[in-house]
Amino acid sequence: MTLNSGIYMKNILISGVAGFIGSHTAEKLLQMGYRIIGIDNLNDYYDVKLKKSNLDNLRENNQFKFIKIDITDFKSLNILLNETSFDYIIHLAAQAGVRYSNAKPLLYQRVNIEGTLNLLEIARLSSCKTFIFGSSSSVYGNQEIFPILETANTTKPISVYAATKQAGESLCHSYSHLYGIDINTLRFFTVYGPRGRPDMSPYIFTKSIIDKKPIKIFESISGTIKRDFTYISDAVAGIISALHFNHGFNAFNISSGIQISLMDFISQLEVELGEKANIERHSEVPGDVRITYADISKARSKLGFNPRMDLNQGIKGYIDWYKSYYL
Repeated sequence: MTLNSGIYMKNILISGVAGFIGSHTAEKLLQMGYRIIGIDNLNDYYDVKLKKSNLDNLRENNQFKFIKIDITDFKSLNILLNETSFDYIIHLAAQAGVRYSNAKPLLYQRVNIEGTLNLLEIARLSSCKTFIFGSSSSVYGNQEIFPILETANTTKPISVYAATKQAGESLCHSYSHLYGIDINTLRFFTVYGPRGRPDMSPYIFTKSIIDKKPIKIFESISGTIKRDFTYISDAVAGIISALHFNHGFNAFNISSGIQISLMDFISQLEVELGEKANIERHSEVPGDVRITYADISKARSKLGFNPRMDLNQGIKGYIDWYKSYYL
């Protein structure tokens, strides 16, 4: 994307900036000449060292400012608003993890629903041009027709995490309707790549192969798990392409648009690592979606979204980073 004088050096608030998608998004936007105010509560859901490493990288750019704030703390958010105006808000902070959500539902309600409402209030009060909400493919639950269109039913989530993301989308729709805010909710499909969270399957599988420990695959009797894997650079490209799409409320699938079986993903990890995986098969876990596979024609036509990374190169990029960071 080429910047013009009309949008150069605008202020963008990014929540969850120390996280996986947030840090990559901030990094790219800084390269493009934007001024980034990043917020994060640096919680210990996973190793805080990774988050601090992400922030150290961003702090090398003097157009980046980090403020430690919890999105459930509206008072602190409002103080920040009084000090700085925001042209755009990219809301990526969330309590992640499908299985963990079923054990800690009140935490997910507080962060993913109340936190999203707080940021929508900040958007309303700051008169920001566009609000981006990081949603999830999990809102679709277990669908029967593939690839999944954005018009598919999202009223039957099968995990607490998915339910909170669906609720976040509903709040976004309400605020767009009531206050005329342009809001683009992006439904990310299995994002992976460098700096990925250690609770995500690429890290778990990679570490298990290196440590020669079993990889647990949780499958239903009816068949193999399949995923629409999205490389981090493509996810970031989707966010940036949605930043200047100003047409009320919209939902977009952000993915590769290609369905890959979990076993094929593991096979490619084996190739890159030069090691064989030890697979243990178990019954499926409540809340896990069996298949994800997105129709991305809307994002292609409306946003000019064009995912570029194939699985082989994507896994190579991830393994190269993993080795440099962990080994």
